[in-house]
Amino acid sequence: MTKLRALVIGVGYLGNFHAQKYLSLPEVELVAVVDTDAARAAEVGRKCGVASGTDYGPLLADVDIVSIVTPPATHFEIARRCLGAGVHVLVEKPVTETVAQAEALIELASARGLVFQVGHLERFNPAVLALRPLLTRPTRIEARRLAVYKQRGTEVDVVLDMMIHDIDIALSLVDSEVVGIEASGAIVVSGDIDLAQVTLTFANGCVAEIAASRVNLEPVRAMTVHQPDNYITVDFANHALLVGSVEAGGRLGAPRDATVETLALTRSDALMDEIRSFVGAVEEGRSPTVSGEDGKRALAVAVAVSQAIHRQLALAPPPRAELG
Repeated sequence: MTKLRALVIGVGYLGNFHAQKYLSLPEVELVAVVDTDAARAAEVGRKCGVASGTDYGPLLADVDIVSIVTPPATHFEIARRCLGAGVHVLVEKPVTETVAQAEALIELASARGLVFQVGHLERFNPAVLALRPLLTRPTRIEARRLAVYKQRGTEVDVVLDMMIHDIDIALSLVDSEVVGIEASGAIVVSGDIDLAQVTLTFANGCVAEIAASRVNLEPVRAMTVHQPDNYITVDFANHALLVGSVEAGGRLGAPRDATVETLALTRSDALMDEIRSFVGAVEEGRSPTVSGEDGKRALAVAVAVSQAIHRQLALAPPPRAELG
């Protein structure tokens, strides 16, 4: 079987892991790694035993698939050039800076018959995968994604950096359109939105309450889905799922008993599963698990949330300059 030839563009913290995963797949040949930092590219290239450089353009004629793991502001131009050269693309989230850019890439990929996958990694979390068969009629979703401050990732606000994960999951769980967005947030240390909360209202009546912060004292990553007869909590960090079953029947308005069961899940490498899914989509000529359309939809909601918070901040007192 002919191996797929892979290129990784951007080998910082996450891009380095993309390179390692491709290197371990027998059906893939990692051809090269590229980064604007020549020393970093050379370091990862030596570690992987492949070529390295700062210009990806000349390499596009020699590869079949590419991971784009660069700052979001660069995603559109790099993905456009790769798709234009006939290369299948896996691009990290957020897919692009604007919805119009995402639409352009989706159209280009479709016209060229190429796989265009967006790296919403939490879709491959085993707890999220185990949640889906348990869904009946979600009525309320509550999600918290809180992190200790790190400078990495602050090229975008917390909505596009962190909250977009839970926005994407909520959109994939609720088979309905978003009809209402109420958001608030604050700027703390990065100069952009560092903490945010939003209420998404869906046309079918489901409500999603999502909070994100990158200035928390300790990390928290959890989501609870409420349904008429149960509630299910996803522990993203520990790849665990807790199901609370509500006793049937009883007088309206009266308390009912609930039992909680922790489902045993096999821990997995979500990034490896994501990349395997991408490679499989290319080999089988099928749509990816997280399509360009999925990435565009999550981006559209995330951008609307950011815009709502910026409008709110314009009316608020000046933000504090430090944690306190």
